[in-house]
Amino acid sequence: MKMMKDKIISKATDLFLKLGFKSITMDDIACEMCISKKTIYKFFANKEILIEQSTDAVHKQVHGTIEKIASNNHNAIEENFMVRKMFRDMFVNLDTSPIYQLKKHYPAIYENVMSKQLEECNWFFTQNIEKGIQQGLYRNTINVETYAKFYYILIFSINENTILEKETQQLEYEALEYHTRAIATPEGIKELENQLEKFNQ
Repeated sequence: MKMMKDKIISKATDLFLKLGFKSITMDDIACEMCISKKTIYKFFANKEILIEQSTDAVHKQVHGTIEKIASNNHNAIEENFMVRKMFRDMFVNLDTSPIYQLKKHYPAIYENVMSKQLEECNWFFTQNIEKGIQQGLYRNTINVETYAKFYYILIFSINENTILEKETQQLEYEALEYHTRAIATPEGIKELENQLEKFNQ
């Protein structure tokens, strides 16, 4: 039973991300899986519940990868670029930003997703800045909490207000450069230039 539920979530997530939360129906998912719609309704009372569980699965996948990156022995600036690359690779085939879609069509689910994202992003950005200060890549005079907040407000604003995923990715990349230049030491600027060159190869 759990295996079938997980398969439905996996297929639904794939379709929602590729074709949009609004446009994909329960019929579409059933057809793609060669199962009856009744089977889907055994596990999910409505489409909103399926979207909630699909977005939760994506959230866990993304932040599991981020935690893995953060636990490895990268310098703070390299760590941020590895996370950016992870997002680029994960959402490379998407047309419309998933966060933008949720905000427009499913605001209650969007609010729930964003509350989780806020907590996770605050943890990651804070530990990244603290790591960078220890490594001499970020200035030790900055207020860590304030700059972490500045960065996630910038990233969330891009996600909420940009329709096309390709444009979202480009803006987030530019926001990362902007954020890093704002807090970097001269040594950090050298590492930033190195990462920009590698990222664009």
